[in-house]
Amino acid sequence: MVLMINGKSISVPYHLYNVSLLDFIRDTAKLKGTKFGCGKGLCGACTVHVDGDAVRSCQETVRDIIGHNVTTIEGLSGMVPGAQLHPVQEAWIEISVPQCGYCQPGQIMTATAFLENNPNPSDEEIREVMDGNLCRCGTYPRIHRAIRHAAMGDHYADR
Repeated sequence: MVLMINGKSISVPYHLYNVSLLDFIRDTAKLKGTKFGCGKGLCGACTVHVDGDAVRSCQETVRDIIGHNVTTIEGLSGMVPGAQLHPVQEAWIEISVPQCGYCQPGQIMTATAFLENNPNPSDEEIREVMDGNLCRCGTYPRIHRAIRHAAMGDHYADR
């Protein structure tokens, strides 16, 4: 069996079927951008996309994800043809969101999945969807501004 991560097929040995998607991403695929936070799906640091939906990778087993497409923070820019960075990543830089940065990959992955489905969200919708992503540095106002900024950009304007 194979797992598709960032458009690449990665062979999954049978003995790894029951490991968490997070552990497989970090230890087998050697992609370190997805972070381990709480291990219980409560903080959002491990968020990736599975078929475009934001998913807490610490709560999924590899067995559950085989046959689906996984995108990690490393593959996010590949979602926009010709882009070096995804528009949400660009907004994060323009607004200077990160402080320590540990939670930011999960924050970005949650925000991008959200904006793909809701390109013109209200402030309340942004707060609601981002509520489950914890930031120990308290950069919530900058995160909110970056999502609003990305929503107003060219990538989402045509929707």
